[in-house]
Amino acid sequence: MATCRARLFCGLNIRGLHCSVNKCTPLSAVRKLHTNGQKSRAELPRLSNLVLRQRRSDCQFSRSMSGFVGKDKDIVFRQLLEYKSFTYSYLVADPDTKEAILIDPVIETVPRDSKIVKDLGLNLKYAINTHVHADHITGTGFLKKQFPMCKSAISAASKAGADIKLKEGDKLTFGKYELEVRSTPGHTNGCITYVWHEKEMAFTGDALLVRGCGRTDFQEGSSETLYNSVHNKIFSLPPNYTLYPAHDYTGQTSTTVEEEKMMNPRLTKSKEEFVKIMKELNLPYPKQIDKALPANLVCGLYNLPEEFSKS
Repeated sequence: MATCRARLFCGLNIRGLHCSVNKCTPLSAVRKLHTNGQKSRAELPRLSNLVLRQRRSDCQFSRSMSGFVGKDKDIVFRQLLEYKSFTYSYLVADPDTKEAILIDPVIETVPRDSKIVKDLGLNLKYAINTHVHADHITGTGFLKKQFPMCKSAISAASKAGADIKLKEGDKLTFGKYELEVRSTPGHTNGCITYVWHEKEMAFTGDALLVRGCGRTDFQEGSSETLYNSVHNKIFSLPPNYTLYPAHDYTGQTSTTVEEEKMMNPRLTKSKEEFVKIMKELNLPYPKQIDKALPANLVCGLYNLPEEFSKS
């Protein structure tokens, strides 16, 4: 192919189809550079800048997932913090089908999370919880109002309301991916861990935290059950799997199976020692439990704060 006379300045080829700076340059702009013999070579950079500005204007509302997917290029993954209860929510999506799942949403941050979903052009398929939370009101019910096609999901053992009641071995699909459901009770009787095998990740809720675990002194919790759940359902995963908790109070964002098997100060002990440690924690009564539990048993849509009940 013949080379544009302006190539030294902007890299355009004679057909006007490609540009080393900005792809898909309009053909009409390229022809001006070739046919207008009165223009000096000194003006060519200015003309190419005009072409680039026009191209950017034309593409202003064009959505391409390639810029949203991050390093792996084949997934969308966002870890989102609600700073009052230090709750992590997780947005995962297939960039090809745009199907997305939001894990452990918090009602106060639903406007933020909804905006992210819409900004990325995603279709929220599921809003799911790892358990019935006691420290915040879930955002699943409010999200269903924002995204009518979205379905809520929670463990059947939790006795909470949701569109989908999950049990051990169930799969939640989004595009070409799926989350495996593993029952990990102990913090509550209805805790579950979501495992994303394709990406070697697991979302452990409160069952396993970074160098810690959820308390076991309310909501039908059991230290013995939690110990068995973590060792049999989470520590049995490959050692390189990244674990994402529902909370962290020290600024840490994730850990791995191997790290926790080696360094968790509670769960590296014997079961008897673990039970003793948990019994002696003497933790305060959760501040939000009286509001959160009744609401979370009905998908977060009970006795809502005024600003949300009107939405």
